[in-house]
Amino acid sequence: MMTKRTTRIGVATAAVGTLTLGLLAGCSAGGDAETEGMSTLEKAQESGSITLAIASEQPYSWVEDGEPTGATIAMHEQIFKSLGIDDIKIEEVDWNSLIPGLNAGRWDVISAGMSILPERCEEAAFSDPEIMYTTTLVVPAGNPKDLSDLDSIAAAGGDVTLAVQSGAIEEGYAADLGIANTVQVDSAQAGIEIVQSGRADAFALTAVSMNWMTEDLDDVETTEAFVQEIDGVEQIGAGSTVFRQEDTELLEAYNEELAKITGDEAAYLDLVEPFGFTAENLPPADLTTEQLCSGELG
Repeated sequence: MMTKRTTRIGVATAAVGTLTLGLLAGCSAGGDAETEGMSTLEKAQESGSITLAIASEQPYSWVEDGEPTGATIAMHEQIFKSLGIDDIKIEEVDWNSLIPGLNAGRWDVISAGMSILPERCEEAAFSDPEIMYTTTLVVPAGNPKDLSDLDSIAAAGGDVTLAVQSGAIEEGYAADLGIANTVQVDSAQAGIEIVQSGRADAFALTAVSMNWMTEDLDDVETTEAFVQEIDGVEQIGAGSTVFRQEDTELLEAYNEELAKITGDEAAYLDLVEPFGFTAENLPPADLTTEQLCSGELG
């Protein structure tokens, strides 16, 4: 059984459909007269509570038996406690609602291991890198079409149907490679299921997620992890926590606490290793969010 690290965390599950950006719902940090003019960090510290949105992708962040768990949840519990915020509330939403809902004020932070991409950096602020990524394909057991990476799917033309998660980085890779025979799914679990049903020949997503989620399945397997190349350039993938662009005080305080974890391999592994992550997932010290946001690394 996986380690549970969420002892004082409340769960608020939300069924989120279309978000209206003009309607600002109150965040967990509060919006009454007493907190008017306070920053998000100050409100959270005053109330002792903050709301995180997750997309229920294992092993990053999900809810099991009514309790939130996962590698990013483990990091966030420790970081926010260090900032004097003990009560973490969770909203489960679909991937494409994460940033719009953040900017609409429906939650304070995104805890989903989201890849740092230039187009996303235009919409929200990313913390320092937290997790390095590689990609894998989920394929039927035995890998009947002998697929190894997205290049092998592109070479097969229309003979292979690829499932991609809507809004995920792998969807962009497929488009860049000219893979037209794709089908969109709204979650990692749906991607696995569409391969199980035979409606797709492969599903592309981060290796650590797919290895974790398919470990006990006998009808699908994962390919060897790979770093995708686009136009001869390796696509360096790293994910982090996401904030509203105006929440600079919260972001800076978060990064200060995060550095204590990512700067100490043992501390990092203590939090994430129970969820299948290894030292290979620890970002190098010289990798910056600014580099990833600029697109200069891939």
